[in-house]
Amino acid sequence: MPQVPHPKLTHQKLIILDRDGVINHDSPDFIKSPEEWVPIPGSLEAIARLNQAGYRVVVASNQSGIARQLFDITTLNAIHAKMHRLALQVGADIDAVFFCPHAAADNCDCRKPKPGMFAEISKRYKVSLKGVPTVGDSLRDLQAGFISGCVPYLVLTGKGEKTHVTGGLPPGTSVFPDLAATVQDILKQPAAIAVAN
Repeated sequence: MPQVPHPKLTHQKLIILDRDGVINHDSPDFIKSPEEWVPIPGSLEAIARLNQAGYRVVVASNQSGIARQLFDITTLNAIHAKMHRLALQVGADIDAVFFCPHAAADNCDCRKPKPGMFAEISKRYKVSLKGVPTVGDSLRDLQAGFISGCVPYLVLTGKGEKTHVTGGLPPGTSVFPDLAATVQDILKQPAAIAVAN
C-alpha cells in the first residue's frame, strides 16, 4: 500500500543551515554554553520569513566540542533549547537539528565536508536534496551540501570572510553578507523544492 505523506510535509520546501557563524556568532573557542549562544542580528527573523514562505528549516552542524570534552550532550541540548526558544519569540521555527559529535580524527561519515548528515536529512524527510539551498560560513559546509546536490550559499559572517578570501568555493556558490541577505535572495526566486511530494 502506498505511503501517504504527512499533510504538514506536502508542498513544503527545505533549506539546510549551518549553525555557528550563520545563525549565531561563532567563537574560536567553541560555543560551550547557552550563555555563549548569541544570535547574529536578523538571523532568526530571516528563519521566520523562510517559514512564512513555506520552508522547513533544518540545521546541520559539526559539534566536535563534544569529542574534545569541552561540553556534553546535555549542554548541547540546552544550547539548542535556547536557540529554539529565541526563534519562537520572533515567530521562527527550526524543524530539526542534525549534528556530528565527532572529532576529525574519528574519520566518521557525518562530519562535514563528508555528506553523512545531509544523507540523514534526505532520508528523514524522504526527499532528494537536489536544488535544496544550503547556507554555511566555511568551505566544508558548502562542500558537504554541494556533493549532496544542494545549491551552496556562503555568508560572510562567522568564518565567511576568511572562507571567501581563501577561495575554492563549489561551482555556483552565491555570496551574501549574512543570513538575512541570503534569505532575501532565496525568496525572490521561483524555486520550489517540495518535501515528500
